[in-house]
Amino acid sequence: MKTYYEFFAGGGMARAGLGDAWQCMLANDICEKKAAAYRENWGGDHLVVRDVSKLKLAELPGHADLAWASFPCQDLSLAGNGAGLNGERSGTFWAFWKLMKGLAKEARQPSVIVLENVYGALTSHGGKDFEAIAKALAGEGYLCGAMVVNGVHFVPQSRPRLFIIAVHQSLRLPAFTFTDRATPAWHPDAIIRAYNCLPNKIKPNWRWWSMPAPSSRLHTLDDVIEEVPTGVNWHNKAQTQALLSLMTDVNRQKVMAAQASDRLCVGTVYKRTREGVQRAEVRFDGIAGCLRTPSGGSSRQTIIVVDGPTIRSRLLSSREAARLMGLDDTYKLPQRYNDAYRLAGDGLIVPAVAHIARHIIEPICALECSQEKRAA
Repeated sequence: MKTYYEFFAGGGMARAGLGDAWQCMLANDICEKKAAAYRENWGGDHLVVRDVSKLKLAELPGHADLAWASFPCQDLSLAGNGAGLNGERSGTFWAFWKLMKGLAKEARQPSVIVLENVYGALTSHGGKDFEAIAKALAGEGYLCGAMVVNGVHFVPQSRPRLFIIAVHQSLRLPAFTFTDRATPAWHPDAIIRAYNCLPNKIKPNWRWWSMPAPSSRLHTLDDVIEEVPTGVNWHNKAQTQALLSLMTDVNRQKVMAAQASDRLCVGTVYKRTREGVQRAEVRFDGIAGCLRTPSGGSSRQTIIVVDGPTIRSRLLSSREAARLMGLDDTYKLPQRYNDAYRLAGDGLIVPAVAHIARHIIEPICALECSQEKRAA
């Protein structure tokens, strides 16, 4: 069975995506509330709740095939403070990397390392943060490449995320896991620019990872909405009218078009501040905006349901948020709404993890295993 370490584990969404074919040897997170959800769903025998910088190398058991690290994004986000990899939160990457270097000294380096973060990690500090990560990986003998995978390929949520996949140079790569050049599906212009800015000496370590498009049916927002929502209530008429009053003419026209469509229309609303004025922006394209952690009411999505003259609204429920991340309904969520919403908003799109594992990570690990058997 393939083995892995999961750093910045949250509620274990990497584990959910990797599935039963993988054995978790260690999961680590600093947040007690997220750790409680992890224990509730996966057990806690291998869970260490502690700052990653306080982890000891001896606490990482065995020789894992994979190390997965979805390190904090706050300092790399376009909406963040601009501190980048020197920031208090995103700078925890270096504590994680210290552990990876320690494993290498003991000849226990993982065959594959996956780093997941926000799209803004490509351009943070003018691209210097991405370059620093690429240099660190190359310096320890890893081939690496990056992909932007949008959750909308798997769930009805627009959520582009950067996946940096690194494979130790001692491994052979199946030919179908990479291509000779960038492909539009997974390598937008920002990745091409980031690659072009890398020092020439580490470009030979770059690989343009490739995988097929997902083949499963695309879901829409209608598929995840609860008629009787968990943890939230439908707004009264006055609250819904107050929400509508925050819309510009363009957004009101979207609501009017939904009313005239002669069908039930489900949309989402975000409250944003535009030129110092709070506005409500609506979309009816069957896709939710990117889930964000609830630092305030403006960061939480509102559901709007239009059925002819009837308009209803409410906050997105915690179960709906989990569904938008690809978690099935057997996943046990925290009781408190904000805790459940934060767990989802900080997490990974589960089927995106599964797709990357199936088409890139697992074939590489399988080829390594066959090589070892032939050598034996």
